[in-house]
Amino acid sequence: MVVGAHVCGTEGDVSDDDAGTPLGGPGPGAGASATGDGLRRRRRRRRLGWAGVGVAALAAGAVGGGWALYAKLNGNITADEAAAAELARYEKERPTALVRGAQNVLVIGSDTRSGDGNARYGRNDGTERSDTTILLHLAAGRDSATAVSLPRDLMVDVPGCRRPDGSRTQPVFAQFNYAYEAGGSACTVRTVEKLTDIRIDHHVVVDFEGFKRMVDALDGVEVCLREPVDDKDAKLKLPAGRVTLNGEQALGYVRARKSLGDGSDTDRMDRQQRFLGALVSKVQSDDVLLNPVKLYPVLDAATSSLTTDPALASLRGLYDLVRGMRGIPTERVQFLTVPREAYAGDANRDQLVEPDAEKLFARLRTDQPVTVAKEVPRNSAARGDTNTEPPGHTESGDTDSPLAPTFHGNTAAAHDCG
Repeated sequence: MVVGAHVCGTEGDVSDDDAGTPLGGPGPGAGASATGDGLRRRRRRRRLGWAGVGVAALAAGAVGGGWALYAKLNGNITADEAAAAELARYEKERPTALVRGAQNVLVIGSDTRSGDGNARYGRNDGTERSDTTILLHLAAGRDSATAVSLPRDLMVDVPGCRRPDGSRTQPVFAQFNYAYEAGGSACTVRTVEKLTDIRIDHHVVVDFEGFKRMVDALDGVEVCLREPVDDKDAKLKLPAGRVTLNGEQALGYVRARKSLGDGSDTDRMDRQQRFLGALVSKVQSDDVLLNPVKLYPVLDAATSSLTTDPALASLRGLYDLVRGMRGIPTERVQFLTVPREAYAGDANRDQLVEPDAEKLFARLRTDQPVTVAKEVPRNSAARGDTNTEPPGHTESGDTDSPLAPTFHGNTAAAHDCG
């Protein structure tokens, strides 16, 4: 559900994630150099890519043995009925959607060690944690999409939630990924809604094995490494430059954390965002979308890795969500991390930067444009992630109006590899 470009990142390692223990804009940017008919053709390919997967899957039901394939793909998706029931229980306290047609989808990467193939990534202590969480906002006019990463170590108020065994937790101030450990996707949705006052319309959960299968079904995804990787913990040994990662390598690449740079989550989340763009860019390529032999394994891997709210738990539900996005050019798909800084009580945890975070949430709630830039003016109304100074930070720019805050981030059209 996110479009993108090739990615240039850095090496990384896989480590067992810490438990979340309670502690008490404007129009699209210019294309690289294309103009006239060339630019229109590029945008048309991007837009076709949005609908390609859904159209191909639905078309399968109309020919030959296609219905059996459609039924199998449709049956792959797991409906999160328990989460739906829990969210219904708290309907009166949930935020109200303010803009008709706008959609907010919470994408959760689960680090569960249960299920086929997942045990190899660490001990199974009976809990799951949200390894990655992205709030995807789709504008009502479907002319833009904004993907906001929520750090797992962000200190937040987690409401009382229903545990898998039926018991209930007490409200607590804890790091964000504790919400998923305590009460799964419903607790995570409620925590995000409490944090942002944004109504979450849909949620999607993907686990490690599903992520790997998706990458392998695509015959790998290309990334660009600025320097060689030789990381024993991540089981990665890669040369510098353009490299095509298989599923196992890709998982190590996006989960890398402690051995990368200063050990913060900043680079890790940037890398995850760029990789998602590269993955979907590969899906959009003609050799996948127009080749049923290649497309079916991708659809099979993608659908079998998903647990979603009941409204999305079918090919039709997913297609209905995606089809309206086919007109969004990559220049209008933005990636950023919620503005945050080191938590005052523990430098290894994060806290929101205010009023920057609220300015971002307010724009998403009211479906206002969000502007991102790799180099954010120092006097901008909202500089975004302040854990680290963005490379090449500059004072220039005219985006310091409180009506047009600029956040540190990238668009899916950005290419970090020349």
